Amino acid sequence: MNIGTIALLITVVTLLGYCVLLYNGLVTLKHNVRRAWANIDVLLKQRHDELPKLVEICRQYMQHEHNTLVQVSNARAAVFGANQRHDVAAVGAGEGNLRRSLGQLYAVAEGYPELKADQQFKHLRDRITTLENTIADRREFYNESVTVNNIRIETFPDLVLARWFGFRSQAPLEFTAAETKDVDLRALFN
Repeated sequence: MNIGTIALLITVVTLLGYCVLLYNGLVTLKHNVRRAWANIDVLLKQRHDELPKLVEICRQYMQHEHNTLVQVSNARAAVFGANQRHDVAAVGAGEGNLRRSLGQLYAVAEGYPELKADQQFKHLRDRITTLENTIADRREFYNESVTVNNIRIETFPDLVLARWFGFRSQAPLEFTAAETKDVDLRALFN
């Protein structure tokens, strides 16, 4: 074997090794995005299970607030349906509606002292608030995973392998400014 053949062989092995490293990195990023979404999915399901309990407790006290309870139930169903379809954009929109509906529910609950004092209501409200805060934290992690994934598959040389092996960009979980602003409690009572 001459030196030219050895150099060519070393170059080919080095390139193959480099391509393997790039591919494995892309696979890791893809699975990080899936894992991050799975973390959000678990929390959405937990909150999905808690909301009917909260609505039922409120229903016992608020016979005249049927519309508010229906809004919470409809928003819950919209988020659940979007999550089942794996439609990240619709989950984001549904989350905004659910957040507004819960804000209205909590505002209306202020007018029912017995409800505010109910231990189950307090527990569920606190549990749902904790879940929402955790969802917000996990959303941040998910969006960071999506960003890293999308940057890698759009930059050279990863771009070549990403296209060749069919790696796709992912959609971040976003909320509009209107969906993330604080609920105006005064407007709810006017």
